[in-house]
Order: sequence, then structure tokens, then C-alpha cells
Amino acid sequence: MRRIVIARRRLLQGIGGLVVGFSLAPGMAAAAGKTVASDQVDAFLAIGRDGAVTLYSGKVDLGTGLRVAVRQMAAEELGIGIEQITLIEGDTALTPDQGPTGGSTGVAVGGVQIRQAAATARQALIRLAQERLHLPASELVVADGAVRPAAGGAGIGFGDLVGGRDFTLTLDKAAPLVDPSAYRLVGRSLPRPDLPAKLSGQHTYVHDFKLAGMLHGRAIRPPAVGAELLAVDDASIAAIPGARTVRRGNFLGVVADSEWAAIRAARALKATWTAPANLPGSDQLYAAVRGTAVAREDVLASRGDADRRLAGAANLLRASYEWPPQSHASLGPSCAIADVRADGATIWTASQATHKFRPVFARFLGLHPDTVRMIYLDGAGCYGMNGHEDAAADAALMSQSLGRPVRVQWMREDEHGWDPKGPPQVLDVRAALDDAGAIAAWETVAWLPLNTPGLPAAPLLAPAAAGLDQPNGQSAGLTQLNTDPPYAIADMCAQIKWLRETPLRPSNLRAPGKIGNTFAVECFTDELAAAAHADPLAFRLQMLQEPRGIAVLRRVAERMGWQPRPSPGPIDASAATLVGRGIAYVHYKNAENFVALGMEVAVSRATGAVRVTRAVCAHDCGLMINPDAVRNQVEGNILQTISRTLFEEVTFDHARVTSTDWVSYPILTFPDVPTLEIELIDRPHDRPMGVGEAAAAPVAAAIGNAVFDAIGVRLRRAPLTPARVKAALAARAA
Repeated sequence: MRRIVIARRRLLQGIGGLVVGFSLAPGMAAAAGKTVASDQVDAFLAIGRDGAVTLYSGKVDLGTGLRVAVRQMAAEELGIGIEQITLIEGDTALTPDQGPTGGSTGVAVGGVQIRQAAATARQALIRLAQERLHLPASELVVADGAVRPAAGGAGIGFGDLVGGRDFTLTLDKAAPLVDPSAYRLVGRSLPRPDLPAKLSGQHTYVHDFKLAGMLHGRAIRPPAVGAELLAVDDASIAAIPGARTVRRGNFLGVVADSEWAAIRAARALKATWTAPANLPGSDQLYAAVRGTAVAREDVLASRGDADRRLAGAANLLRASYEWPPQSHASLGPSCAIADVRADGATIWTASQATHKFRPVFARFLGLHPDTVRMIYLDGAGCYGMNGHEDAAADAALMSQSLGRPVRVQWMREDEHGWDPKGPPQVLDVRAALDDAGAIAAWETVAWLPLNTPGLPAAPLLAPAAAGLDQPNGQSAGLTQLNTDPPYAIADMCAQIKWLRETPLRPSNLRAPGKIGNTFAVECFTDELAAAAHADPLAFRLQMLQEPRGIAVLRRVAERMGWQPRPSPGPIDASAATLVGRGIAYVHYKNAENFVALGMEVAVSRATGAVRVTRAVCAHDCGLMINPDAVRNQVEGNILQTISRTLFEEVTFDHARVTSTDWVSYPILTFPDVPTLEIELIDRPHDRPMGVGEAAAAPVAAAIGNAVFDAIGVRLRRAPLTPARVKAALAARAA
């Protein structure tokens, strides 16, 4: 059994108000011995003497509704209400390591583990009760926080059975789960417990968290990526009371007693840096991608002999698609608080991977991992690794240097300029049509950054600048998935050219890689349908064999009132606004959700601006724990990806990122929000697949297909900006 070794003082300091109701053992110091071993029931739940249940989740709620969904899953197995459950999340001293929160795994992995722990606990409670009630387990049920005779009569409360004590049980993956026909809570749209405080302004975000005696810090970033620090003029901030500098190698920061003083000091500090020019510049980005050294080549999927079939094809089509680097663009800049001492460290962060980063922080701080504690607090959104971990590293280095707690709040130019980016993608596709107008052969060749967990191009900024040892950087996500079409094509091959580097520090941005890949695959599918003079929906359905995929496509078509015809539609040469429709489909990661999306767009002939007027989505994620939370996530995915498709693109010169505010990096605004129509398909007997990413994947393709339907010109580079649309219209007119 793995035990956490951590100083009692630091444990008490970090717990704060999070576990006031913790009653697993008497005294808060006992929490230091709590197991976090992921094969133990006690790692996931505890029952207090009053019968209340505390859940411990290594996965965190990033706004997806995990806080209600996990309660529903556990409460269903324990026969209690969700109001009897307290949830602690993302605290490395108290919660098991369930992996980072990403890839829609909050419910699909984390929730399923907690549910299994609850089912194991239910069986144990029944065994304890049968000894005292003198009844066989088959005649007992759990209900209302007690084990009772199924025939009726008094039972024994959970608190009396095990309250305040460990279960000391290995999680039983075979413990039977409640049958879907008996669900009381799973499948219901129950309200999220965190919303009242968020809506009333009382919720504690990481930005609001305070420690007694803490200092306020700002990291000073160089004027160019890779610059070295030559000199610092400490006298330049001498007039600001309490301001001082922290320098460790090329890492430079300022701290002060107040946040405003820290901001003033960051602006006033004079420092001299080298001026490298290591970036290719945005205008040369895609040429640079193609010119980057290839580390290795992989075949992601292959059947038949696509090379041979394409080599002799009479009706061959080719296209190249390009997806830009993008920022996470969190509305609130990243923030963290660190208290680093000689005997250990406690770090409050909005990281979605506290357990994963714990050894990283321990390494560069020179501490044993057992003495480092990371505690999750809500941030302002991330959808992948944004600046949260970097802000935490800034705070940790400053705190270690000064021996005081330090709060670091990034500024807008830090967030846009220095967060790791979703990397650029290039995909070349070619395919051949047979005499009947069906796809005979297909090939995808994708240029993607090598995105293994040891990606050396994504270290945390502060320790890298300070020259400190840290494990290799974090994954940019499974960017290669969905490069192969989901259709029954006899001869098909999808190849990946893994690039050794990418111009900007890469990261896993929501649905990493899959949006750009689906943009290429589904837009090219439409190109093939147009070449075959076929209706885009019918063209897909004749090649699709997956029943659940067929179901979501038909649902969208029915909801849209889809009228069969080839694309593009009839174009009125005198119309000021051109309208079109498009459809796209994805089997997410070829293993998870089934999503079909229809879009209607209006394109201004004068300005080139594209506006999505209607989005219709059919979404199948298997078992839905909380349909309202599912709907919210589907809507959020669609809106965020409309923004990424139409507006978002990181620009940079030869030294640094230049899109560092909301003018140079615009996002979707409220007036541009379309009508959203969501069809949710519930499959209570299937596994839950999560819902945090999948609906994002087909958005860009559906918009691209709708724009083609409207203007008759195919745009293959995102975002579909007014300038690019106008250029396409001008080229068509010429």
C-alpha cells in the first residue's frame, strides 16, 4: 500500500477548507497516512461516522460537469443521494493518480474507476450488514445510506457499519454494477454543485486563493524565443517599495508585497538580452513544416494496395490542407501559488495533470516527490496544457529563492505569447474514383510534430530558462488519429511523417490533431462527392458500414431537412450574401464517440466574412451520465471550434509570437453565435465514452464544406478569414 510521506504542517496548511468534513480517521494528521493507491477502495472513497461519503478523484472538473457526474455514478452504486457526497479532486496527497484530465477521460476512465470502487464498497457494506442482521446478502439492499432487508424493516446505516474506518479492500473490477433498468440518478440532468457559487461570484478560483505572508510575482519573458539574459539593472525598480528581482540563469522574475507593485516592477525593470531570430515567421510556416527533418515515418492504417491503385487511376484527385498553430486563449490568464521550503513544497494550480507534474516539479526543485504536494483549484479554462503549469513553475522558483509563498499571475501578453500552442498540421490527400463514382483508393500523408510523452520541445519555461533538470516535456496529444477516412475503401493508406521539431512550443489543445485531420479528410470527401456529382450525404452513406455512424448522419439530415443535391449549390451572381450547407462525420479516434454535424453558413460577398447561422449535431457517446452536462459540452465544443475555424491563428515573426491580444488573436463573439440544435443519442447499456472533445472534431470540415457549397471555391487553409474568402472569390471570378 502506497503511503504519502509529507510534513504534517504542510498537509494541514494545504487542506484548508477542502476537507472540513473529512472523517475517515480522527484528527487531520491522520490524512497523512491515507492511501492513494489506485487499486484500493480507500483511495477513492471514505465513509464518515455520520454516514456521509467523501470521494477522491484524481481527475478534475475543468468545466465539463465532472463534479456532478462522478457523484451520480458513485451515488447510484451506494444507494444514496448526491447531496450526501463531498468530492475532493486533483490533490496529490489525497487523491489517486488517475492520469491527466483530458481526452474525455474524466468520466470514461476516472468516473468508471470511482464507480467500481463504490460497487466494491457496496458489496463490503452488505457483507458487514449480513453478519449483524443475520440475513444472506441476496436478501439485503442498499438504500438511503443504509443496508436494509429487501423485504422491509430496519437496516443499519453506513456510518454504523464502517464510519470512520478504512475498508482495506482491493478494488474489485468484477463487482456487479447497478443495472441500467434500475437507475435512479445516472441518466438524469441533475444540477452542477459548483454553479451557484460561480454565478454569485463566491467561488474560489486559483486567482482568488491567498496565503498569509505571500508575495506577488511576475516572470519577465525575453524579447525573443531562446534569448539569453546578459544583465539586469536592479536599480531600475529601486523606487518601488518592496520590489526585488529573482534571477536564476536565464530565468528572471520580480516580486513585491502587492500585485500592483509587482506589475509596476515588471514594466520598469531594465534587462539586457541577446536577440536570436530562430523562428521561420508565419508567412513561411507551412514551407518550414515541410522542410523540417523527419524523425520517423509510421503507417497509421493500411488495407489493400493504395499505391498501386492510385498509380494507375484515371480519375485521380489531390489536395493539401493546412491547419494553423493556435493558442488556448484562456479568458483569464494563468495563475498559481507556491510555497517551497527546504523540507517540501505545496503548489496550488489549475493544472489538469497535478499527479503527472508532481515528479516534474520535484526534479527541478531538487526535492523528493513524496514531499511535493500539488492541489488543483479551478482556473479560467484550459482545454489542454496552457500556461497553468508554467505559472506554477514561475511561482515555485521564486518561492524557493525567497523562502516565502509566491503568487504569480500572468498578463494577457504572457498568456497569448507564451502558452504552448496547438501545433501546425499539413495533410496531403489523394484519392481515385471508380467508374461508379465511389472512392476506389485513398492516401493521406500527414506532417505532424513528434508528440510522444518525451517530446523535448515542450519543457516548462522557468526551469528551462534556469538551466534546471526536468523530465522531458509533455505530450502534444494523439495528433495522428482520424487521418484515415472512416469509410469502407478497399485500398487505403494513412501515413505520418513525424517531425523532429515545430516552431513554437507545442501542447495538447482540445481534440489535439483531430480537428485538422478531420478538416482534411471530410472536406476531401466532399471534394470527391462533387467530382462524382453526388449528394455529399448520400456519398457518405453508401460507403459507411458502422450502424452508429449511419444513425448520427441520418439524424442530422432529418433535423436539417436535407434535400439531396450535389455541392456546390446554385450560386446567385447578384446576391450580396451567399448561403450554403455542409455536413461532416467522425468516429472519434476510430474508437470513441460517433458525431455528425451539419452547418449552414452565410458568406458576405463584399467583405468575405463567414457567419455560421445554424449548427445541427447528432452525438452518440454511449451511456450519458448527465444529459444536460453532455449537451453543454457538445455546445461548447461546437462554439469553440467555430472560433478556431473562422478566426484563430497564432502569428509570429522571426523572434516571438506577435498575436498577443484579442485584436491580433480574435475569437468568436456573442453576436456570431449560431442557432444550435443538438440531438443526443443515449445508449445506457454501452460504456460511457466521455464528451469533452469529440464534437469539436467535425466542426471545421462542416464549415469548410458549407462555404464551398455557398461560394463554389474550396478553402483548404484555416482559419477561413475574410481575406482568404475574398481572395478565393476573386480567383473564381477571374
